[in-house]
Amino acid sequence: MEALGDLLAPHSELIAKVAGTITTLQFLSGVVLMNDIRKKGSSDVYPVGPFLFGVVLTVLSLKLANIMNDAAMINTNLIGLVINFVFLFGFYYYASSASRSKIWKQIGYSSVFVLVITAYANFEDPAKIEFRLGMLITGILVWMVGSPLLHLPKIIEKKSTEGMPFPIIFAGNLVALSWTLYAISIKNTVMVLQNLLLLVLGGIQLSMFAIYPNKPAAKKPKDSKKDK
Repeated sequence: MEALGDLLAPHSELIAKVAGTITTLQFLSGVVLMNDIRKKGSSDVYPVGPFLFGVVLTVLSLKLANIMNDAAMINTNLIGLVINFVFLFGFYYYASSASRSKIWKQIGYSSVFVLVITAYANFEDPAKIEFRLGMLITGILVWMVGSPLLHLPKIIEKKSTEGMPFPIIFAGNLVALSWTLYAISIKNTVMVLQNLLLLVLGGIQLSMFAIYPNKPAAKKPKDSKKDK
């Protein structure tokens, strides 16, 4: 790891720019998923998590960016917040009545969570909240990347990855890989471990697409009993 860090160190600024660009593009990866939802005419088979957590993540990242007074982070997360709101609205639009009530419930929980964290950040020591909020955002990222694994038993049972957002998962792996390389280049051990964890979780999900098809296998019709 030390040798690789020495090799990448002269290119750390370039790696950071590439990582930032990929992260910005990741916000748009949901376009493919939304197009699939539009074609199906329903979002019920997909989890709302990626878009809802995307909103939560960008709101908290904006708060952290303001604490750090980082203009680049503010601009990037403002764009991400708008995009995720649009995707969340589209997801809700194509949801059934039963699913919409569940979505509202999740939005309510998420709103309370964001309000509590924001209020805490306003009263906590800025020197402490920068690290703590950063770790919280990392935890949300881990949850976002790992949440589709909760459906793993159902995926194995159906032998299908239908409902798993491949574009978002794939883009997430590219982001984690780019930031892992950047972390190695600046020799930030904590950052390396965080992004390696995201890569492992994302890699497990990508392996499901290699094993199972995106559409469920057609059920074989049962043999009709012959009349005696």
